[in-house]
Amino acid sequence: MTAIAFDTLKFTKHLTQAGASRELAEATAEAFKEAAGEAEIATKGDLSQLEQTSKSDLSQLEQNIKTEFTRMNGEIRLIKWMLTLLLAGVMSLVFKSFLA
Repeated sequence: MTAIAFDTLKFTKHLTQAGASRELAEATAEAFKEAAGEAEIATKGDLSQLEQTSKSDLSQLEQNIKTEFTRMNGEIRLIKWMLTLLLAGVMSLVFKSFLA
């Protein structure tokens, strides 16, 4: 972030030409200079950098989500097979009890 460029001499001249005393004009100019120096203004470059960082972060997050979904799909497939085998075992025991 960059600070605002502020011309205190020009500001003071404008105030004195408008009828303000020199002391008041200088004090006001100094106060405005300090306030402008403390303010942080985002430049186009700052916004562009933030945009690129955000895009990069979102892309990485999207890749992480895809990886996690792929892992979860594999686990779900494994659980389906395990439940199928368990059901087949239970069904074989039920049939065996009817046939015996």
